[in-house]
Amino acid sequence: MSTDWPYNPETGEIIDQPLPNIAEYSVTEISHALKKTLEETFGHVRVRGEISGYRGPHSSGHCYFSIKDEGAKLDAVIWRGNFSKLRAKLQEGLEVVATGKITSYPGKSNYQIVIENIEPAGVGALMALLEERKRKLAAEGLFDADRKKPLPYLPKLIGVVTSPTGAVIRDILHRLSDRFPRHVLVWPVRVQGETSAAEVAAAILGFNAMASPPDLIIVARGGGSLEDLWGFNEEIVVRAVAGSRIPIISAVGHETDTTLIDLVSDHRAPTPSAAAERAVPVRADLLAELASLNARQARSVARYFDERRTRLRSAARALPKPDEFLALVCQRFDTVAARLPQALRANVQHHRVDLAKISGQLSVRPIVQNQQELKRRLIDVTLRKNRAISRALQSFKDRLSTEAKLFAALNYTSVLARGFALVLDIKGQPVKQAAVVSPGQTLKIQFSDDTLTVQAARKTAQGELF
Repeated sequence: MSTDWPYNPETGEIIDQPLPNIAEYSVTEISHALKKTLEETFGHVRVRGEISGYRGPHSSGHCYFSIKDEGAKLDAVIWRGNFSKLRAKLQEGLEVVATGKITSYPGKSNYQIVIENIEPAGVGALMALLEERKRKLAAEGLFDADRKKPLPYLPKLIGVVTSPTGAVIRDILHRLSDRFPRHVLVWPVRVQGETSAAEVAAAILGFNAMASPPDLIIVARGGGSLEDLWGFNEEIVVRAVAGSRIPIISAVGHETDTTLIDLVSDHRAPTPSAAAERAVPVRADLLAELASLNARQARSVARYFDERRTRLRSAARALPKPDEFLALVCQRFDTVAARLPQALRANVQHHRVDLAKISGQLSVRPIVQNQQELKRRLIDVTLRKNRAISRALQSFKDRLSTEAKLFAALNYTSVLARGFALVLDIKGQPVKQAAVVSPGQTLKIQFSDDTLTVQAARKTAQGELF
């Protein structure tokens, strides 16, 4: 059928034609019809593909993205109510299997799937995502051995990040109690589900921000599938552990389970109980070791003094006896002592002879003259002596006056004269602090003019006496 309308070339008017036998619809009617056809034809479907354009939930709480494969792309939406119930952690590039209804969105004339449930497309997809994330974080150096911090030998306070209701915390507390009881601070978190990773990361940051942080952190949970443990593979948890100033032991899953937190933590324990064993030593073994060291120290000290005593005895035997030191000196002394009386007698005799010679040459007049001269000299010496004694006494008096003034300034009696008092105990000793005074104790209070005897009655909460 030609789409050109016939017209009169002379007048330019369109010549009426009979309408074709085709139904006419509005845009809304077509959109609703297509929507109904899609929903009735497909109903519930399961679609497998890779998540594309994922940016997290919208401000409304709904989530919009696409599912694609090698040849096509399908718009997808998850309403807010269903998104909050999802167990799987959505991420760009993750291969998933989505269950929902195929429908259309008339506002854009396109079709989409309204997802009711979504899960990773098998363990292989999660493992591929895990390996990719592992390579990325390893390239940043977060798993390097030189970044790992040494664990404290005997921590005073241990922080535990785990579920407060599971068997994990009971195993840890029981093991710590058996080995070496320590103070434990539990930060409760969900160890599985959508909010698990954020809660674990917040707990690690919270412990580091405390004014009195723990000396060690244990992050623990029981075993489970890869999906159950996925929260401990999240990048937010890995970076929180890498940035922790506190050493961290990871004990996630069983011995065969490995998560990214195990690679970044300072120590990886195969089980929560093993983490408790690594955190503290055995108290009985430590006491035994200390006893052994004390015994070794005592034996070492005893051997040291025995050795020094033996060496001292050997040195003493090599020394001469005290009598031998003094023998020669005593002999010389005895010799000199024996010669002393004879020498004294000879000296006296020599002086006697000299005196006899001099006395024969003396006369009376020179003696008198000599006596007068001697008298004058004695008078002069006496005067000089008296003047020297006077000067010395005056100097002594000046020094005594100065020291008396200094003594008066430093004497506590001058302080009492200014209004202070001195508290003494019954023995006359100064009492400097109220804390040493007992209720009922007898005290003496010395004022500037007199001393009073008092008795302490009681103390107030501020330590004052009444």
